[in-house]
Amino acid sequence: MASVRFSGAGVGAVAFARKGPASFDALRLPAPATVAVGVLRQARRPSRGLVVRAATVVAPKYTTLKPLAERVLVKIKSAEQKTTGGILLPSAAQSKPQGGEVVAVGEGRTVGDSKVEVSIQVGAQVVYSKYAGTEVELNDSNHLILKEDDIIGILETDDAKDMKPLGDRVLIKVAEAEDKTPGGLLLTETTKEKPSIGTVVAVGPGPLDEEGKRIPLSVSAGSSVLYSKYAGSEFKGADGTNYIVLRVSDLMAVLS
Repeated sequence: MASVRFSGAGVGAVAFARKGPASFDALRLPAPATVAVGVLRQARRPSRGLVVRAATVVAPKYTTLKPLAERVLVKIKSAEQKTTGGILLPSAAQSKPQGGEVVAVGEGRTVGDSKVEVSIQVGAQVVYSKYAGTEVELNDSNHLILKEDDIIGILETDDAKDMKPLGDRVLIKVAEAEDKTPGGLLLTETTKEKPSIGTVVAVGPGPLDEEGKRIPLSVSAGSSVLYSKYAGSEFKGADGTNYIVLRVSDLMAVLS
């Protein structure tokens, strides 16, 4: 039985056809970690159906999945099964991946009088927002259909410092938290105040204006900034350095 499971805030739009350049023999739902919303109707021929659980929709089996508009199809990386020390993690303790490879893109969208193509190429290694998109299992591999704007950045290495943010996002190296109080008392990791100051490492190309042209961001690499404390997506570099990717609208001030 083939299926799609909702894992984000909205339903990604896709086109299904019986013939196309890519052929998928199976579309089925991975074992869910949470109870699906809605009532699931059984298909008369479950081996040839595609079931959308929350929408209670049953459709025939298709052989091609093509994202529409500014949406992309990402093949999700496998979750880490071991800790860095080699300890085997149970399924419940494995962190949910936030990255994968782009395997298909939509035709783009129209902004004003301009046609804007999806800026991400097939084959790119990307990082996306944690709760974005609609999850689909294709040929025993987990995929995600999501909007281009839900992709945080492109990361071709395993080190967060190399991330190239997209759109109006910036990559910030987080300042280290204070180890002592003003009175000299040592702070534990749990009592250290979460920093909201950092240094801009990289910036995205900027948002689109009404004519479909990019607007450069108001900050540049090397700037020290104050940002909203609970915004963005946090990552840890290969050397243990903390980074955060957030939208430029979440920056509150440039420090000098």
